[in-house]
Amino acid sequence: MNIDWQRFALPGADVRLVQFCDMHAAQRWFEQLLAEIAWERHRLKLFGREIDAPRLSCWIGDPDAVYRYSGARFVPHAWTPACAHLRDAVIALCGENYNSVLCNLYRSGRDSMGWHSDNEPELGPQPIIASLSFGASRRFRLRHRRDPALGLELELATGSLLLMAGATQANYRHDVPKTARDIGARINLTFRRITGDH
Repeated sequence: MNIDWQRFALPGADVRLVQFCDMHAAQRWFEQLLAEIAWERHRLKLFGREIDAPRLSCWIGDPDAVYRYSGARFVPHAWTPACAHLRDAVIALCGENYNSVLCNLYRSGRDSMGWHSDNEPELGPQPIIASLSFGASRRFRLRHRRDPALGLELELATGSLLLMAGATQANYRHDVPKTARDIGARINLTFRRITGDH
């Protein structure tokens, strides 16, 4: 399939963006995902302390797609109808055989995601992360690990698909910062392939 990706000139990274669906379809996906996903408040380890994650989330995937993140071990929930449909569409667009998805629900601008890389061993050395956004637009930032002058800031609109591939996770960290703006909820699905060789 020939996709008209917008590509960004970032040294040591492969970052692309495309509109996956229009606003009306995105709203339907948002409502379906909100209703059918078993949203949870995960506990994360940060500087030796356990805290509540500043968002709701759910780990979904094939039965063997167990994921370790921030000191916790996540056994996947079964694929929901919407997540399975979106997985198949993203596989067709990106060419990666995804077997899991991390679903995040940002209930308002106060919910956020701190600086991190998706570089856990079970994702392999050069993971291809596909990130779908539905609902309110949120700011997404990428920063180089060693050179703070290198970075990128995007507004991820509803229905957008962001792809991070190659050495992006090895060289860059990313976040979704809080905002004081009065905005609605956002659902973000990050599709991943958990490998069995870790």
